[in-house]
Amino acid sequence: MTADARSILAQLEVVERERAARSMDPALGDTVVALKAYQQRRFAATYGDLLLSPRYAPAARFFLDELYGPRDFSSRDAQFARVVPAMVRLFPAEIVSTVQTLADLHALSETLDTLMARWLQGRTIDRRAYVDAWQHAGDMAQRERQIALTLKVGSDLDRLTRKPLLRGALHMMRGPARAAGLPALQAFLEVGFDTFKAMGGAAEFLSTVGGRERAVARALFSTSVDSASVEAALGQLP
Repeated sequence: MTADARSILAQLEVVERERAARSMDPALGDTVVALKAYQQRRFAATYGDLLLSPRYAPAARFFLDELYGPRDFSSRDAQFARVVPAMVRLFPAEIVSTVQTLADLHALSETLDTLMARWLQGRTIDRRAYVDAWQHAGDMAQRERQIALTLKVGSDLDRLTRKPLLRGALHMMRGPARAAGLPALQAFLEVGFDTFKAMGGAAEFLSTVGGRERAVARALFSTSVDSASVEAALGQLP
């Protein structure tokens, strides 16, 4: 097995451990789902202008649905884990690198979500509860890595759109990908590729996302839960 395959599988094993912990504690699992829904609403509030932009709305929606939402990705992850060695052989190296970044982001996000959900169990998820959980689960370095990985997924997709032959290769791989048990991965890559291609350059979009996410992270770490100004300071939180 190649180093790439081992690395992707290691991250998927982290995700599976998080899912196993939640399945053993249904209350924790329910809290994680509620947390993810809350974070998706936060993203929609932070990027309301991009979601209304003819140019940027599809990419913002892609991030909202594929990276921030409460959707169950267990089917896609199971496909990954089952056929990672075949995927590494089938897909071009540049696409494998993007999948590696996605796996790293997925593992980190799921780990942080579980940690936050443990602090939120039995509580209504509002601004104050969210700030409290955020500050007790993870640190600035982990959140910066999460933001950086999110941006790298976007920049990788943007870079791939500048290589027309890759889109053709991706299209020709539909049959082999389906036969190998990779339809969900194939669909993710095609939608991401087409979304970023239609945007006509992602530099401004990714700069906006990076700037706003880092500002939100700083505010969440610096705001006191007991402060009377917490509501005003974190107005982007639902």
